[in-house]
Amino acid sequence: MLLVWPLVSVLLWQRLSPQRALVWTILGGYLVLPPLTSFDLPVVPNLDKVSIPNLMALFCAMFILKDRISFLPQSWVGRLLIVFYLTTPIATVMTNLDPLWFAQHMVPGMRIYDSIASIAYQAIALIPFFLGRKYLATAEGARDLLLILIIAGFAYSVPIIIESLVSPMMNIWVYGFFQHDFFQTLRQGGYRPVVFLPHGLWVAFFSLMTVFAAMIIGRQSTNVDRPKALIACLYLFFILTVCKSAGPMIYLFLIGPLILLAPSRMQLLVAGALAVVVLLYPLLRGIHAIPVDQILDFAHAGSAERGGSLAFRIYNEELLLSRAAERPWFGWGGYGRGFLHNPETGEISTIADGWWVIVLGNSGWFGYIGEFGLTALSLLLLARRALFERTFVANPYHAGIALILAANMVDFLPNATSIPFTWLMAGALLGYVEHESHVLRAKTRIEKLIRLPKRTII
Repeated sequence: MLLVWPLVSVLLWQRLSPQRALVWTILGGYLVLPPLTSFDLPVVPNLDKVSIPNLMALFCAMFILKDRISFLPQSWVGRLLIVFYLTTPIATVMTNLDPLWFAQHMVPGMRIYDSIASIAYQAIALIPFFLGRKYLATAEGARDLLLILIIAGFAYSVPIIIESLVSPMMNIWVYGFFQHDFFQTLRQGGYRPVVFLPHGLWVAFFSLMTVFAAMIIGRQSTNVDRPKALIACLYLFFILTVCKSAGPMIYLFLIGPLILLAPSRMQLLVAGALAVVVLLYPLLRGIHAIPVDQILDFAHAGSAERGGSLAFRIYNEELLLSRAAERPWFGWGGYGRGFLHNPETGEISTIADGWWVIVLGNSGWFGYIGEFGLTALSLLLLARRALFERTFVANPYHAGIALILAANMVDFLPNATSIPFTWLMAGALLGYVEHESHVLRAKTRIEKLIRLPKRTII
């Protein structure tokens, strides 16, 4: 399948519009290619279900369409964040050359090769960001992204329902192995679907995105099409309940009303506020500004099992935060160096679930600001325009995508759900911001020219 996907990608780019081909290449590869499987080639990063679709999308854009792709945002802040994101691995390696010694084991120090591989991997990860910025900046591109999400949600609902009835077997039937701990799929007397994704939580969040997409399209539909959109929304909501995950259901009931009822300006303001909370979350946790005890009490009141699971996560996060504080600027690097280890055996003794604590431990504050800042950049720029420019009228499709991206960033706190589609949404929104800014500047120049006094010609 990994070898077949380049051929699929070429066909998509030859037969579809660039917007649709891009979304299907990235999202389709993420949904159907095998997890935990890759071609491990020397020097270059592993070729897997993330890197192959990303590279093929770039190849098709440059060599089939022969388009020029810009890799630098217009704002200096965006350019600085890209520099942070792509150069932090060098500093991380140079500050982690020392091995970690234990009584029966040794964790090796980082090597110069590791920085090269990390930079290449992160550059490949950014490809959907750059392509989304180019092809999905228009209202048509944003609408295509949402429609494809809905179609993919309907297609993926079939294996989701099958796995909820007979247990997560799809990856075993198709690829011959199970990608995670089977015990974690047992929920509420049944099964939590996994399909071809790393974990059931990833399936649940994808289902949540499809429900949000159906809400956005339904709100903008005509009276004739609205009943169809309602049916699609209700069906995808049913699929989300089948996924048996509490987090996405909470996001749905908190953000769903905003998608259905709030004006676009308010949607952008809320998305920007959520992005700020996520960006500051490690700092807030470090100064104990997050009411952890009250959150645990609330979780235990709802379910003893979920409360215990949350307490275990928070306990591990506190340990990992202390570990990250030992090398705060550039982190500990790879090979599990950012985790706590058994002093005798050297085995890893902590578990990291949230993407924020993983990035902070591996890459430090510079890496965290680079990655999370770049993800949140478009949300902050849009929120600034919505707050200070009274004449700004946001596109409803991009405003809805902003809320989906904000929900995705919030999910970085409990889970590591940073996926290629995350970067695709962030790029689409940044392209939209830049396009609107360009239009505004052009309009301002025209108005100035119109107001210029006419010169008397002698």
